[in-house]
Amino acid sequence: MGLIYAHFQLRNPLQAPPAGTALEVRALVDTGALMLCVPASVASQLGLRELERREVTLADGGKHSVPYVGPVQLSFGNRSCFVGAFVLGQQVLVGAIPLEDMDLVIAPATRKVVVNPLSPDIPSGIVMSAARLNAAGSAWSAASARAPVASPLRRISPTPCPTASRPRPAAQGVTPR
Repeated sequence: MGLIYAHFQLRNPLQAPPAGTALEVRALVDTGALMLCVPASVASQLGLRELERREVTLADGGKHSVPYVGPVQLSFGNRSCFVGAFVLGQQVLVGAIPLEDMDLVIAPATRKVVVNPLSPDIPSGIVMSAARLNAAGSAWSAASARAPVASPLRRISPTPCPTASRPRPAAQGVTPR
């Protein structure tokens, strides 16, 4: 698909304006990465303090210990989230977790980051089953737990498929190796 860039606002929510004023950045959006990464200059400009050091694995497989800073308020359009950030690189990189948190998607035809068209007014997310939510003491009713939910997301089963380990029959005309 190629590289995708988008404009985001970064802010240190622990600082009151004007020191806590949002910083507009052009960020690389990488769905193969998970977290937010900011250069040292951006972390300094926002007055972010180091919370701890964490080990990161880069795309080339190399592992490095880097500062983890936060909190950071990351905003795009009518969406925002609060995240920590790794300090590394020369540009801001937005990974899959903040994208999911803000319910943003990539429009493949235009290669642009957009608000999820299925939930344009408020971010939406899948968090847990209604049965677990009810067990946790929620006031949700059983009727609301049965209500269908439209989701563009693919559900992934936490248990392995029982047929995955069975040998597959050979297709007609194909010799098994």
